[in-house]
Amino acid sequence: MELNVIGAKPLSVSDEVFGGEFKQALIHQVVTAYQAGGRAGTQSQLSRGEMSGTTKKFKKQKGGGARHGDYRAPIFVGGGRTFAAKPRSYEQKVNRKAYRVAIRSILSELIRQDRLKIVDNFGVDTPKTKAMVAKLAELQVSGRVLLVSEDATESVFLAARNIPYVHVLDVMALNPVSLVGSDHVVMTVEAVKKVEEWLA
Repeated sequence: MELNVIGAKPLSVSDEVFGGEFKQALIHQVVTAYQAGGRAGTQSQLSRGEMSGTTKKFKKQKGGGARHGDYRAPIFVGGGRTFAAKPRSYEQKVNRKAYRVAIRSILSELIRQDRLKIVDNFGVDTPKTKAMVAKLAELQVSGRVLLVSEDATESVFLAARNIPYVHVLDVMALNPVSLVGSDHVVMTVEAVKKVEEWLA
């Protein structure tokens, strides 16, 4: 298949990579796993056995109402937690093949919805917000915009950083969350070739 390149001749790409079917369940699984992998998992609480303080029984067993052993019980203010949270990993296993299929599926759907724009280069040589705004208006993209390049210059990063919801990513950092969360994705020709080589 061929993809239109703004201001240049069409680019021939693989149907397998950019013409796949939309797999919603797989995309949901991969996006969820990616977000879960970013969680710190450092929450830590003290259980009853880890609380400091005496374990001496503070009242007699009978005749005083409810039976209690010590003040570290969860029922008391300042006592230990019943099911104390401990540091853990939220990482979910996703096969490499499934991950690549999900990325292919997302890219294919972006093309079908005309939300993927391809340019020869961003054409922003000066680190000026005005230049980036003009370029985005020229490309007719709005909302949450993701710019993907193989070797984005510092000028592109600086020109985009003050524009709300516009993010610049290196092609090696491309991920399902960024793609799914974008209204429009703008990629350079070299980035498309790199992605095709990765996903083929």
